[in-house]
Amino acid sequence: MIKVGITGNMGSGKSLVCSLFEQLDIPVFYADDEAKSLYNEPQVKLRMKKQFGKSIYLSNGNLNKKKLSRLIFTDELSMQFIRDLIYPELHKKFDGWAAEKDLQHCKYALYEAALILENGFQKHFDKLILVSAPEKLRIERIKERDKLSEKAIRARMNKQWPEEKKLELVDFVIVNDGSQMLIPQVIALHRALIMDGDPETEA
Repeated sequence: MIKVGITGNMGSGKSLVCSLFEQLDIPVFYADDEAKSLYNEPQVKLRMKKQFGKSIYLSNGNLNKKKLSRLIFTDELSMQFIRDLIYPELHKKFDGWAAEKDLQHCKYALYEAALILENGFQKHFDKLILVSAPEKLRIERIKERDKLSEKAIRARMNKQWPEEKKLELVDFVIVNDGSQMLIPQVIALHRALIMDGDPETEA
């Protein structure tokens, strides 16, 4: 089975693209969603409280997402701590997920995450896909989705590499700019991964 990482900057539309692959019966591991559940693991909670204080969790035991967001988007050391704590566990989860689903019969599976390249995790994958969209459009999407100010959005975007840098490191690109149709791009890429061909969307 080929391990394919799929990434893209905030607002690029990774989840939408992944849903199209799922329509083709391709399994998708949503790493960013899985990371949220890891924060509830006892050993992770213990290390989080030791690093950031008890207030990193709310009185009901749930993660204080607002505080964590402020920390990781304004402090590089906090970001690095989270990377070192969470991401190795995610790769273990992915391996367990793949074994549980018995994916050996699948030609490939997708691992969806926003910070694959920033975290240096490209070495874990056989191929990489970038979902691309213009910055202005991505900002508008995030404003509508998350109800954040443009200043807050840009602060978070600054923690991600620019698309230009990522384009040099990926194998395929899917353009989600609102004018190019997604389905033909996904089908072409799917066929390439199945047949080892070269779709028009290849970087």
